[in-house]
Amino acid sequence: MSTLETPDPTPGGRWADRLLAEGSDPDPRFTLANERTFLAWIRTALAMIAGGIGLALSGHLLAAPLRSGLAAGLAATGALIAALAFRRWLRTERALRRAETLPLPALAPVMSYGLAIGAVVLLVALLATR
Repeated sequence: MSTLETPDPTPGGRWADRLLAEGSDPDPRFTLANERTFLAWIRTALAMIAGGIGLALSGHLLAAPLRSGLAAGLAATGALIAALAFRRWLRTERALRRAETLPLPALAPVMSYGLAIGAVVLLVALLATR
């Protein structure tokens, strides 16, 4: 095969080939809106990871074990959000191509509960040190 030829997509091929083989192209506005939503979740994941790094470097604001635990929790939540964001984008794009009902957002409760738990722990820790 020359360098100009591309292989035919197969059922076991790349995820993009499998996705494009299903259904029909949706209205580009819906695909672009899905992409913007994905990028918003990625920005949120980056903010969570940056918050974890900031907390880890915060010095003597909190005791070292608590600070490290909260920082790791924020970074892990950011990583989970990033992983789930791609899954959500893929499921939504597949539903758009098949003209099906859009999937429910699994990210919202993960982020909401994760942030609420982290904020309560941080608040209690800050109040306990004063």
